[in-house]
Amino acid sequence: MTSWLLLAEAGAPEGGLFDLDATLPLMAVQVVLLTFILNSLFFRPVGRAVEEREGYITTSRAEAKEKLAQVARLEADLREQLKDARQQAQKLIVEADQDMDRLYREALAAATADANTQRENARREIDAEREKAMAQLETDAEGLADLIVTRLLAPAR
Repeated sequence: MTSWLLLAEAGAPEGGLFDLDATLPLMAVQVVLLTFILNSLFFRPVGRAVEEREGYITTSRAEAKEKLAQVARLEADLREQLKDARQQAQKLIVEADQDMDRLYREALAAATADANTQRENARREIDAEREKAMAQLETDAEGLADLIVTRLLAPAR
């Protein structure tokens, strides 16, 4: 163990643990210069790109939220229009059914009235023909009766 201590003591320079020669300020300048170079060449452009990307993402998210809200409004409007259209269609169907029923009843009433009129006219014609036939039959019957009477009375005279 003592050999290690001797080696450590032999390699140490005269100034001790820290030697304040020109290497310390040179290293400090190198660190500052390297930091400045890295900052100007890499970190600022990367930072700008990150900020631009973050701004783009923020803007895109805001636009997407706005478009989603617009889509929701349009969807609500379209649903309302669809609801109104359905109600109007139902009203039209009900009105059409009522009109059809009214027209059916009117046509039925007109057909019934026409049929009644034709039946009444036919009954009148039949009654007129029957009266005419009865009158003809009576005249024929009278003529036959006269003929029978004349024939029966003619030989008896």
